[in-house]
Amino acid sequence: MKRISILLLAVITFSCVSKKKYLALEQENGQIKSELQKTQVEKEELEEKFAKIEARVDAYNEKINTLKAETDGKLEVKDGAVISNNTKAKMRETLKNVDPEKLSQAKTLKDSMNLAVAYNLEKTINSSNIDEDEDFAVNINETVVMISIADNMLFNTGSYRLSSKADPILKKLADVINSEPSLDVMVEGHTDSRTINTEFIADNWDLSVLRATSVVRKLQDKYNVAPEKLIASGRSSYQPIAENNSTENRAKNRRTRIIILPNIDKFFALMASEN
Repeated sequence: MKRISILLLAVITFSCVSKKKYLALEQENGQIKSELQKTQVEKEELEEKFAKIEARVDAYNEKINTLKAETDGKLEVKDGAVISNNTKAKMRETLKNVDPEKLSQAKTLKDSMNLAVAYNLEKTINSSNIDEDEDFAVNINETVVMISIADNMLFNTGSYRLSSKADPILKKLADVINSEPSLDVMVEGHTDSRTINTEFIADNWDLSVLRATSVVRKLQDKYNVAPEKLIASGRSSYQPIAENNSTENRAKNRRTRIIILPNIDKFFALMASEN
């Protein structure tokens, strides 16, 4: 009887131990399955991210190839500008008409670009029927055209209101400006050294700015010059072209200067659009 009891106890003890091990193994198996499932999800997420990265790389490569194809047809200028070979060919056609002596002084492609701009601008001025006299002077310096107009051609003495005599001159100027889309225009008012102070004009600074603004408004409102091309500037009496020591010299200093500035970027953009 004692022997049977001992055997029964041993069986029960073994059974309990085996059940504990089973439960532990079952729990461990569940954890492994959970980790495996988590790893599978992470793997799928990584694969999705990798696919997106591959797509972005393909897109960048396509852009690079497109840019390379575009660049193959362009020529870079030392200063960073870029013009197409077609535009360069068109510019060479223009340069055939330039004074050979001036052309021989061009050391860089940028110099040649400036000469091409200057040639086209000078051609526009020469065909505009603007006649020079003592009250009207045109000076072309490289790519800049400076037109100086005596104040008696535009204004009454001490006034910023345009006279009727100004219309023919401003019409010719507007024709020049409107004929070339790549131009910017600065209108400068200049006075002599005598001071002025009235109900409407504080001093020479005021008068010079008001005169420049009057010209700009007339060019815009009556002659349809695009306002974004216009700049109004007053210089007072501080840039004289003669000593203010006589009536004649003071008359020279009272003037409106029109500075025509070619916009090289616009110029070559227009050339390129014509190809």
